[in-house]
Parts: sequence; structure tokens; C-alpha cells
Amino acid sequence: MATVSPEGIHWHLRRNCSVSPGQLGVALGLVGGVSLSVAVFFWFQGAVLVLPFAVLELAALATAFLVHARHAADRECISLVAGRLVVELETAGRTVRREFVPDWVRIESPRERDLVEVCGGGLSVRVGRFVRPDLRGRLALEMRQALRSA
Repeated sequence: MATVSPEGIHWHLRRNCSVSPGQLGVALGLVGGVSLSVAVFFWFQGAVLVLPFAVLELAALATAFLVHARHAADRECISLVAGRLVVELETAGRTVRREFVPDWVRIESPRERDLVEVCGGGLSVRVGRFVRPDLRGRLALEMRQALRSA
């Protein structure tokens, strides 16, 4: 899971997104265009309530797309660089950064479906949201081995 470079060891954990926010926007535009076209057609035929419900439907769909797009770029970056273990968690555009001294870090192995906990120096952070539950133990083991060799 780790990437080793001359600067250090890095773990880049990202959400598995098959559709980018831009592609979602295009899909929303296409669905919205078709839905509004049908609604306008029926409005001219005398079914005036179709258009307000179509607009309401598109507003709900746009809200769902915005919520998804907001979390599409969520990630976790863990780096062991220059004698520091740096954990960055980005969720919905907000980044939380924690730095640990490798000698004081404790990596807690996950129990069933739990996240990997990194503790040290009075700080604690849970990582592994974007790793399958059955691979979180492997992530913890890799992190422990990298900390021992640092």
C-alpha cells in the first residue's frame, strides 16, 4: 500500500469514485434538460402541475449530486518524512493535519470493521476509511514496520 520515495514513505488513501464532479455536472445537465423538456411539453398541453414537480425533482437531484461531489475528493495522506509521521485527513474540503514523533507513536490494530488508530504525544487520529476492512490490519502492520525502520 505504501509508496517509497527518497523523501520518505507515503500512504495515499482515496475514496473510490468512478465519476468525477465534472461528469456528475454533465449528467445532471442532461437529466435536467430532458426532464424540463418533457415538463414544458406537458405544460403547453394543459398539465400545468407537471412543471413545478419537475423543478422540485431537479432540485432534489441537484442537492444529492452536490453532496456526492463535495465528498468525491476526500482523502487520507500519511507520510513518514524527515523524522515526523504526518497524517492529513481531507473531508468535504476541510483538511486536518496531525504530526507525530515516530518514537512516541503507537499504531492500534483494528478490530472487526474498526479504523486504524494512530496515537502519540497526546494526539490521536483514526485512518483507513478508504481501505477495505479486511486490509486495514495490513495497513497497520505496514505503518508499524515503517516506524521501526525510521
